[in-house]
Amino acid sequence: MSQEPYVARSDRYERAAYRRCGRSGLLLPPISLGLWQNFGGLDAFETGRAIVRRAFDRGVTHFDLANNYGPPPGAAEEGFGRLLATDLKPYRDELIVSSKAGYRMWPGPYGEWGSRKNLLASLDASLKRLGLDYVDVFYHHRPDPDTPIEETMSALADAVKQGKALYVGISNYRAVEARAAFAALRRLGARCLIHQPRYSMLDRWIERDGLLDALAEEGVGCIVFSPLAQGVLTDKYLAGVPADSRAQRGSRGGSMGKEGVTEARIALVRRLEPIARRLGIPIAHLALQWALRDERVTSAVVGARTVAQIDDCLDALAGPRLAASDLAEIETALGAG
Repeated sequence: MSQEPYVARSDRYERAAYRRCGRSGLLLPPISLGLWQNFGGLDAFETGRAIVRRAFDRGVTHFDLANNYGPPPGAAEEGFGRLLATDLKPYRDELIVSSKAGYRMWPGPYGEWGSRKNLLASLDASLKRLGLDYVDVFYHHRPDPDTPIEETMSALADAVKQGKALYVGISNYRAVEARAAFAALRRLGARCLIHQPRYSMLDRWIERDGLLDALAEEGVGCIVFSPLAQGVLTDKYLAGVPADSRAQRGSRGGSMGKEGVTEARIALVRRLEPIARRLGIPIAHLALQWALRDERVTSAVVGARTVAQIDDCLDALAGPRLAASDLAEIETALGAG
């Protein structure tokens, strides 16, 4: 089936809002589209295309990838590269395209972690798959316990110096590790733009770890992933695990399965449901508003299997912000109050 040429909506920025990323000149949408799931070689290209188009039509300018997103690894970048060469080509300067390296991508000792060899080779391969001369943000995807932080950060700094990335970031670093990375980058005459940790109502480690405080002190933005706990913080598990859910199928990326949907977690979501109902919003909207309640959080990365899902996530931004009393009630429901 042939596609009509894509022309982005002329009003895409009229109702969109953006947040400053730390102490930088970059603004990001509060909801960013992640291509970790549902954009690989096993998925329908036209479905992914429709989701990306709708997101951009609604003001989403940031598209988050990694070298190993698929499956198979690299497939998400290849698919998005097709869109960059066609639908999105006229809009490249309006987009923030990010990629990452650090998880296993190819066999042998150089296919993962944080060596200079891995990071710079991976970035070149990502640029080739995307069909780009540069990415806007290049992340180290996870800390490497065995490679000196100076080596890993020098690769990131050189990616900027070589014109292959405009900004650099880190992901999954704890506060102590992040501070060491920031200091190493400063010694190299560079700085970290952004950190991408996992964060949701059900996973609040960045608060206990002091990471949010560290990012604020350093002027580094925070973009959280899995704000819906990969679908647990929605209404779809309240009556049990549906047969067609990702939890039942298992995540093709390897980190989401039935073990993520426990009765204890579902019980917490059931305690949140009356709050969402009182506010007249779905549980997913409550979870997204909660994740974005802190001004230190620049954006939340969400995935989508359908256009309706990305629409629903973006609709969460339309309602009024959670009041202090709402937040207190949520804390009580989560057992923290």
